[in-house]
Amino acid sequence: MWKDHEQAINEATKFLRDRDIIPDVAVILGTGLGNAFIKKMKVDKTIPFNQVPNFPVSTVDSHKGQWVYGALGNKKILVMQGRIHYYEGYTMQQVSLGVRVMKRLHVKYLLISNAAGNLNKQWRQGELMLLEDHINLQFENPLRGYNLQNDGPRFPDMSGPYSSHLNKLLIEIARDNEIKLHRGVYASVAGPNLETRAEYKYLQTIGADAVGMSTVPEVLVANHCGLPCCAISVLTNDAYADNLEKTGLSEIISVANRSEKNLTVLYNELINRLKI
Repeated sequence: MWKDHEQAINEATKFLRDRDIIPDVAVILGTGLGNAFIKKMKVDKTIPFNQVPNFPVSTVDSHKGQWVYGALGNKKILVMQGRIHYYEGYTMQQVSLGVRVMKRLHVKYLLISNAAGNLNKQWRQGELMLLEDHINLQFENPLRGYNLQNDGPRFPDMSGPYSSHLNKLLIEIARDNEIKLHRGVYASVAGPNLETRAEYKYLQTIGADAVGMSTVPEVLVANHCGLPCCAISVLTNDAYADNLEKTGLSEIISVANRSEKNLTVLYNELINRLKI
């Protein structure tokens, strides 16, 4: 039985705080991503999700399902290496529990990554997209139910869900390093199946540039509790309704692995430039 949400957050937070985890920046690493970024860190602690009270366990093979704590330069970093998805059968409160814990550990910024299908015919798989906005097509919302009043308002504003400060820095870093970084709109769907031709066409029609099965629940909670965030999608497959090819997880992970180097450069440099 899922415990009272507030109690679950407090117990998970206490577990990590008691292990001297005091992060400045948090990172959520998505499908097929993480190894290159972790290698850049000076790792102090690695804690599997299943050791943290009340924390859900990742059931997706491409997600390691562990907290990694350490340093990049002079900043302390807490990483979720792998994430929790709604399609795994968890509640939205469980999916977003990590973000609540990050905020209570006094994280100053949240950096998110994901693998996504590319809906923009001007772009290609393997490239990166900076999220400027999103369309939430998931069935549930992590803010539904009892409002954690001490964390944020009942009706949080979402007119600017992604930090303009972080996005501006990322655009500058991409230019300085000659990395192609598109800017666009991410559509979040429930999954776990990939979309049909008609669904891809619909997503393009409503203004989405990429589609995935994550990120938005975490961003909703980050905005609710006042945690500035940014997100980058690795475009792992071209999802054009009129020229659709079959895609499997192995192909998605392969493209994500190849693109991870550029993502790592962007987030490493962003962390270096942040003033904490």
